[in-house]
Amino acid sequence: MHTHLSLFEGDVNAFHDPGDEHGLSKVGRSFIAGLLYHAREITAVTNQTVNSYKRLIAGYEAPVHICWARNNQSALVRVPTPKRGKESSTRIEFRSPDPACNPYLAFSVMLAAGLKGVEEGYDLPAEATNNIYEMTPEERAAEGIGSLPQSLTEAIAVMEDSELVADALGEHVFDYFIRNKRQEWLDYKAHVSPWELDRYLGSL
Repeated sequence: MHTHLSLFEGDVNAFHDPGDEHGLSKVGRSFIAGLLYHAREITAVTNQTVNSYKRLIAGYEAPVHICWARNNQSALVRVPTPKRGKESSTRIEFRSPDPACNPYLAFSVMLAAGLKGVEEGYDLPAEATNNIYEMTPEERAAEGIGSLPQSLTEAIAVMEDSELVADALGEHVFDYFIRNKRQEWLDYKAHVSPWELDRYLGSL
């Protein structure tokens, strides 16, 4: 569910700056920075099932690493180049959400993360110009590129400490969501799948 986002002030696209080399405004840069900074915290909401994390695997189209780029399919946030004369179409693409999420909750936390970056004036890290999947862990660490949670239980643990997500969802929804997803993980953890039977039963 690659999600395209624009922010408008009246009829003016706040992400567009005609004076910028690539047409991206300071508001747009700070919005992206907010998404990147809070990406791990909001992942349990944008990717809320056990199977969501079978999609977030290095080497596939879905992003795993927290970075941005203009023409890099391995980046979490991509900035499509708008067509000349179509400044109102300036947008960003947040590429981690999947269609199993609750869209009302997912858009709430995406907007909260981006707007936090705008309100606090977050600085945008350097653009990722390499194929992130081909970099070594040491190279990614040197570039300051982190990774999204790799399981639902990891995502829940990160979300639980997030003041931003708690504020965006409200206390009741925040607590219920965490409680519900913890139970989902425990049910999954206790389930023996056909894959496990096929792989292990014959060798035991």
